[in-house]
Amino acid sequence: MTTSLETSAPTTGGRRALALAVTALVFTLLLPPAGLALSVFAFVVAVRDLRLLNRARQGIGMATGAVVLSTLAFVLGAVTTAFQLYFSAELNAYTECRKGAGTVAAQQQCSDQLMRAFEDKLGMAWPASVPAPA
Repeated sequence: MTTSLETSAPTTGGRRALALAVTALVFTLLLPPAGLALSVFAFVVAVRDLRLLNRARQGIGMATGAVVLSTLAFVLGAVTTAFQLYFSAELNAYTECRKGAGTVAAQQQCSDQLMRAFEDKLGMAWPASVPAPA
């Protein structure tokens, strides 16, 4: 016979989950794959806290915010990671070009080269309202 593991409502009221979700969002902006992994962890902790707080009839505002933020971080991280993977060759070529560019004209040439590479890969013209990378 096994005994069930009793867990009590978190005394932090979801603050830990919210802190993890905010951290996941920041990591997503700085290092998307790390933010992606951290957002999954933050979501799991937030859902766990949400269920425990709901059972204990305590405030669920912070845990709900953590679920929303971790979901936002996950979506943003997934889109950014997919973008980086899809355009990895073009972005690497741009980075190498910028390393060797010693003049403003050479840097502009690197930006033009990147724009042409995006246009070739996507099969459509670069939008006129979107500025070229500097």
